[in-house]
Amino acid sequence: MPPLRDGSMPMTNDELLPRLMNLKLLYLAEHLNDFVGRETKKRSSAQEIIEHLVELEIEENNRRMVASRLRFAKLGKYKAYADYDWNWPTEVPREAIEQLFSLAFVNEPANIIFVGTAGLGKTMMAKNLAYTAALQGHSALFVEAAEMLTDLGGQETPRTFKTRLNHYLRPKLLVLDEVGYLSYSSKSADILFQVISQRYEKTSTIVTTNKAFKDWGTIFPGAGCVSVLIDRLTHHAEIIQVSGKSYRLHESENRKQQTPPKPRSKEK
Repeated sequence: MPPLRDGSMPMTNDELLPRLMNLKLLYLAEHLNDFVGRETKKRSSAQEIIEHLVELEIEENNRRMVASRLRFAKLGKYKAYADYDWNWPTEVPREAIEQLFSLAFVNEPANIIFVGTAGLGKTMMAKNLAYTAALQGHSALFVEAAEMLTDLGGQETPRTFKTRLNHYLRPKLLVLDEVGYLSYSSKSADILFQVISQRYEKTSTIVTTNKAFKDWGTIFPGAGCVSVLIDRLTHHAEIIQVSGKSYRLHESENRKQQTPPKPRSKEK
C-alpha cells in the first residue's frame, strides 16, 4: 500500500490509481477523469458524489461477477433461446421448458433431464438455462460427459482426482451434455455415479441424452451401478422429452437449396 499523504498537495492520477485499486474501487480507477469531469460539470455536492460513486461501484462489481461466472460456465457458442423454432419438433413440452427459466429447480434443488435424438435443441436449452443461472447469481458449468469422464479418469493419484472431482461438484448448476453418444467402461460409470451421488439433493444437474433410461446399460456395458445411478439422478428430476427430426439437418438442407449452383467451367 502506498504511504499516506499529508494532504498539502493534490495527488496525481499515478498516485491515486494504485490506492483506488487497493480499495477495490474498480469503476473509479478505470473512469477517474470522466467521473471527476461529470461531477464537476454538474456541481454535485459531496453527498451526491458519494451516492453516485457507490451506485457505479455496485454496478461494476455486479458486472464483473457476472462476467466471471460466465467465463467459468464455459458455454461457448449457442443459439439464443428466443430463436428456437417450437414448430419443428413433433413433441416438445414448451410450457414446462419455459417454466424452467424461473430456476425454481436450482433453488429446490432438482435435476433436469432432456431426452431426445440429436439436433432437436437439447444442448441449446441446457446452455440457455446455465446462462440464465449465471446471470442470476448462481455458479454454473457446462461440460460434455465424455470430457468430464476423460478428465476424471485420467487423474493418477487420489489427491488429484479429488481436486478435479470438486471442480464438478462445486457449481450450483452442472450441465452434463451428450450422455449416451459414446459407450464407456465400468470405471467411467463409477466416476459418473460419484459425481451424481455427491451432488444428490445438494445441487442441480442438467443432463442431455439421446437414450431412454432403459437403454443406459448400453452406455456403460457391464457396469453394476447403472440402476442406482439412474435412481439418484431421477429421484428429484423433471424429464423433458423432445421428439422429431434433426433441426440441424433441416437447416443444412435449407442452405443447400438456397445456395445457387456453381457455373460449370467451359470445355476447351
